[in-house]
Amino acid sequence: MILPIYAYGQRVLKKVAESISKDYKDLYILIDNMWETMYSAKGIGLAAPQIGKSIRLFLVDTEQISDEEEGVSAPIKKVFINAKMIEETGEEISYEEGCLSIPDIRGEVSRQELIKIEFQDENFDTHIEVFTGFNARVIQHEYDHIEGKLFTEKLQPLKKRLIRRKLENIKKGNIRSDYRMKF
Repeated sequence: MILPIYAYGQRVLKKVAESISKDYKDLYILIDNMWETMYSAKGIGLAAPQIGKSIRLFLVDTEQISDEEEGVSAPIKKVFINAKMIEETGEEISYEEGCLSIPDIRGEVSRQELIKIEFQDENFDTHIEVFTGFNARVIQHEYDHIEGKLFTEKLQPLKKRLIRRKLENIKKGNIRSDYRMKF
């Protein structure tokens, strides 16, 4: 089932999400719905807060863009549950990001090129993995969501001022989107 994506201004997007256990009600249905929602909105990542659930769950699929995006050397398609960032290192690289919760706004965000993260998969097996390049960036973006942070907070001050009115319009629901949203 395709779920509505919560828009900028919704409180759930600013909360630090809660950890879950393997008995979280209907978890596998939720994960399936999140994949369907993400693909329907043409996203490459989706975090549970973006569908109104303040839980530590996000999905990433860079396989679908690996042919067109530089730096996706080993594309991934993964579920991240109860993720904890262990390390972010390497050179800071700037890249234009966008977000399904903030349609039609993009901006240059600097992120470190290498991350080490601990997480559980959909079977609650624990992993500690290292990701680099574009995969690391997408994971960092989605991880920020479960920490209650949005990419717009990482923009340069001038860019923040330039998009202020657009953000207010999103908050009020005065935008058009190709996918279902909740304002």
